[in-house]
Amino acid sequence: MRFKRKPREELELNLTPLIDVVFLLLIFFMVSTTFQKESQISLQLPRASEDPAEAAPETLEIVINAAGKFYVNDQELVKTDVASIQKALNRLTEGNRQIPLTIRADAQTPHQAVVTAMDAAGQLGMLRMSIATSHSPK
Repeated sequence: MRFKRKPREELELNLTPLIDVVFLLLIFFMVSTTFQKESQISLQLPRASEDPAEAAPETLEIVINAAGKFYVNDQELVKTDVASIQKALNRLTEGNRQIPLTIRADAQTPHQAVVTAMDAAGQLGMLRMSIATSHSPK
């Protein structure tokens, strides 16, 4: 007994509805997009003077050498504890916490010395503190 097989229909993918949807989306985005208009105002920008600006604000500098000795604005501190550093900074700042403070440490300086300097400045409330580095030659 032989059964008759129905011939298979070839499947066809109709892309027409997909293309219609893509075109509708394209039109929608084109209509809903606002384009930035360039300003037609003519401006003449101010020119900078060649005179030097105000003198740079006073800065503080803590230098720590490889042996762990502290220098505040080129004056060596006898003690290297937090209280001594705070006294030296208080004397130089006269209570002004806006003065920028730079910490410069030798590459061989113990990490604890740098942390001590940062801790002293932080406890005083110094607001502008940075650590100086240098570029290494290639």
